[in-house]
Amino acid sequence: MKKTKSNALTVFALLCLLPVFASSCASMLHKKAKIKKAAAILYPPPPDTAHLQYLTSISGSDFMGKRTKFATFIMGAEDVSQMVKPYGMNLTNGKLYICDPGIGGLEIIDFVNNKYANFTPGSTGQLKSPLNCYVDKNNYLYVADPGRHELVLYDSAGTYLGKIADTGNFKPTDVMIDSDELWVTNPDNHRLNVYDKKTKQLLRYFPEEYGPGDDGFLYSPYNIFVTADIIYITDFGDFKIKKYDRSGKFLSSIGSYGTGVGQFVRPKGIACDRDANLFVVDAGFENTQMFNEKGQLLMFFGGPYKGPGDMWLPAKVIVDYDNLDYFRKYVDPKYSLNYLVIVSNQYGPDKINVYGAISPAKN
Repeated sequence: MKKTKSNALTVFALLCLLPVFASSCASMLHKKAKIKKAAAILYPPPPDTAHLQYLTSISGSDFMGKRTKFATFIMGAEDVSQMVKPYGMNLTNGKLYICDPGIGGLEIIDFVNNKYANFTPGSTGQLKSPLNCYVDKNNYLYVADPGRHELVLYDSAGTYLGKIADTGNFKPTDVMIDSDELWVTNPDNHRLNVYDKKTKQLLRYFPEEYGPGDDGFLYSPYNIFVTADIIYITDFGDFKIKKYDRSGKFLSSIGSYGTGVGQFVRPKGIACDRDANLFVVDAGFENTQMFNEKGQLLMFFGGPYKGPGDMWLPAKVIVDYDNLDYFRKYVDPKYSLNYLVIVSNQYGPDKINVYGAISPAKN
């Protein structure tokens, strides 16, 4: 009888201690889970030397962080805005401007002030199909809207200022500003228009001397990137990136139609880094390819969407050196961040993918 009573007391004591053991184990597991960190997504993957890291993605206002419970109690539930079908982008002065034909306007992410806003102007400034945009040094916004057949201009407060509506077939699809000139792609006329930024008058267009069948002819110029001496144009209709000097003389082309390495199926957005490396988005391959100054393929990243870092109908790529501090926290400690490569996706859960060009960190 005493032995039975002793065993019962032992079992009772163990039962009492079980919650303590469970809590302790749960705490240990929780600590281990916190310590464990997902491996960085690198391109190319190990054992090759990595040159690029996927950092994060942005798909809506929730990227800016959630309100505290107290703030929600005082101000009410927070509206979470989501991007619909983002295309063109411009990052300047800590603000990311995103053209979104799905909302007929733009999303603007202000990293400096941690704000997210939709820009959908009305009346004469209403947008129909904003495809690409550019922001000048005065924070004036230029939007290429093929739906309006116009290049639309707003001041830094978002007030409609005017438009460029060229005579004839005019369907602006991309815009950049350089040397007080507006460079605008116009696939309906198979050319690139150059306007005076101040007067909005057409200064010149090219190519003038090339016709269908010539290497320098533009079948469907959709995207542009302007450097100090070279103009890069995505000729969507010829499956190539074509290079011209600033006078419009054809220099060379990169790529061709096909599914091989360095070829294109649906080339779209383009951008260069400071070493003249060219990034080209391909909506067909759903990746971005990187070429050197000679047009040789260096690497590619992305791929059909399966998870973070992949792409889903990508449209635009931009390169940025000025806003690194907002993304350094995502960089693997073994690397240093040199510049950002940002790609828009028109579909999928990750609308804006942010990658970092990296190099081994110095000890």
